[in-house]
Amino acid sequence: MCNRMYQFKNWAVAMIVLGTALSANVQAANSPSDQFGGDPQQSLQWTSLRAEFFKPSDKVEFDERVKIDVPPYAEDAMNVPVTLDASAIEGVKKVVVLVDRNPIRKVLEYIPIAVRPTLNFRFKLQQASPIRVAALGADNVWHVGSTFIEAAGGGCTVPGATRADGSWPKTLGRVASRLFDPNHLRNDTRLRLQVSHPMDTGLVEGIPAFYIQELVLQDSAGQPLAKIYPFEPISENPLFSFDFYTPPKGEMKLVGHDNNGNEINAQVQ
Repeated sequence: MCNRMYQFKNWAVAMIVLGTALSANVQAANSPSDQFGGDPQQSLQWTSLRAEFFKPSDKVEFDERVKIDVPPYAEDAMNVPVTLDASAIEGVKKVVVLVDRNPIRKVLEYIPIAVRPTLNFRFKLQQASPIRVAALGADNVWHVGSTFIEAAGGGCTVPGATRADGSWPKTLGRVASRLFDPNHLRNDTRLRLQVSHPMDTGLVEGIPAFYIQELVLQDSAGQPLAKIYPFEPISENPLFSFDFYTPPKGEMKLVGHDNNGNEINAQVQ
């Protein structure tokens, strides 16, 4: 009799321990950290972004040192201004910009070869969404900063102004630029340049995707200073601003091409 009682107590204890473990597992599975992959924006899209744009072997960490400055609300969903700054990360090799809820989620890739890992640009936003900036540092870790933009939306599925009025063929590939000296707001020399291009997403009925695929900023000797690989969500007539560690000497050049083979080749000063 005593032996049976002892066995029953052991069985009861075992069931309590098992129940506690199962309860802990359920809580862990339903915790925000697990459900959102640790994402500070708590976006259900993050895990699919992680799987689509990074290798399984990549080390990816959320890092508040990667700064993103955007308006809290996108007044113009076709021209949302972004300033990214990954200069707190040592030896940035590449920067990737992603938008969780855009139909085309990759916005651009940026390789800051001889310029600061900072960039200003504009893009199209389809709906309110987190935006991500992932910077690959010298430590071979992807450092990911993020923020959220509210929007009425629709920026990816309406034609741009030059497409609507038919003026884009007259200005296609034209480059305008200006170099700004340091001032009280920043310590760096800044280059701002704009390339005339409709940057069609392919999501407007009857208008196929038509966008710039590569831009390379070169120094006077033809050596690359920076490379940008834009994707369809970049705004019409894309505008980019670069910051230099030291002022560039001599004239620079911008070369590139779009997905239809049209070449871009212009002096920048």
